Amino acid sequence: MIVMKFGGSSVSDAERIRDVLEIVRARLDRAPIVVISAFRGVTDDLFALAEEALRSDFSRLEKVRARHHEAADALGVDRDLLRENLEELSVLLKGISLVKELTPRTLDYVVSFGERLSTRLIAAAFTRVGVPAEQHDAFDIGLLTDDHFGGAQPLPEAEPEIKRHVGRMAKLPVITGYIGKTRDGDITTLGRNGSDFTATIIGAAVGAEEVQIWSDTDGIMTADPRLVPEARPIEQLTFEEASELAYYGGKVLHPATIVPAILKRIPVRALNTFKPDHKGTTILPSIENHPTGVKSIAHHLGNYVVNITSSRMLMGHGFLARIFEIFARHKIVVNMVATSEVSVSVTTDSPRHLDRAAKELEAIGEVSVEKNCAIVCVVGEGLKFMAGIAGDVFWALREAGVNVLMISQGASKINVAFVVKDEDVHRAVRALHRKFF
Repeated sequence: MIVMKFGGSSVSDAERIRDVLEIVRARLDRAPIVVISAFRGVTDDLFALAEEALRSDFSRLEKVRARHHEAADALGVDRDLLRENLEELSVLLKGISLVKELTPRTLDYVVSFGERLSTRLIAAAFTRVGVPAEQHDAFDIGLLTDDHFGGAQPLPEAEPEIKRHVGRMAKLPVITGYIGKTRDGDITTLGRNGSDFTATIIGAAVGAEEVQIWSDTDGIMTADPRLVPEARPIEQLTFEEASELAYYGGKVLHPATIVPAILKRIPVRALNTFKPDHKGTTILPSIENHPTGVKSIAHHLGNYVVNITSSRMLMGHGFLARIFEIFARHKIVVNMVATSEVSVSVTTDSPRHLDRAAKELEAIGEVSVEKNCAIVCVVGEGLKFMAGIAGDVFWALREAGVNVLMISQGASKINVAFVVKDEDVHRAVRALHRKFF
């Protein structure tokens, strides 16, 4: 049994969906479970629709409706499959307009319709071409989560429930990525690009032979090809290397994707829908005789750097605990940390509650927040033990004229991470790729 997840670029229109049908049909002997994202761009449209509903603007809804109807017609399936969900979405948006309020719970409800619409069309398309298929909303087959709307995590009871439901399926399962449900019945999302996470949650639950993540690239690359056209695919990575790349902005995998696979030691393959015969990248628990050295350069734009400076930190105890207690109370995720005798700098990738946290932190010391910052991460097995690696990194940046705002190394044996301004990312990544590849 394998799990095959197809991202938004793989199901962007009827032509791409036909490619997916053929890719899956060629692997029916491996008992695939298919996980599908929303059509490319639809999740962004739904986020915008929810905000526009506060102003009683529903014009974008017709764009979403027309796009799915057009795909249904091109695939030769009945538009009526979508009617119930589109009506439900319309009623929900009118409710937002009436109450003039958009909570995180309601926002998750709105954006869940991307996957709920795409999977219904694609399951019907499979059946039409002679592969009997059945659509399932992930929450109906046991994907229970906590109530952290916008970034929910699966609950322990999800795994046996998913295994039980999948074991009873007689037709090809076509399952929504990205979404789950709380015990109270509220729809949640697993974070942007969370369909990858859905795939490995299901793969871990059923003990899959392999989880395949199908996108529009030839696997995991030595850098983002949009910044470095000469970037090339990496044949194999360890779970640890892939986790670091995903966490720090690798474009193929969602940061949480690897976790269920690590726990069950299930290989993950990153493959290209447009080149189905390309071997892509295989991510394994461990690799015999795996060479050390730089494997890839990841970057993540749009971060915030919070600097806290206080002479009271010098020789004081409990100072860091007070800082992180404030971040925890405001549910702010910290990605990187750097400290000196009298200052602490941290990064986070969301402004949510940041103003409130900064206000509280002013009771501890002087606080400044820098926005439009990027984390760049050089990843590879054994970097911590390679003499001169930091010198190579920062010499390349110096030659490119890139100023480094913050540095972090030590917690991991396989990465060197630092922060630059967003505007300097292109030069930084290109310079590092030239240096190491």
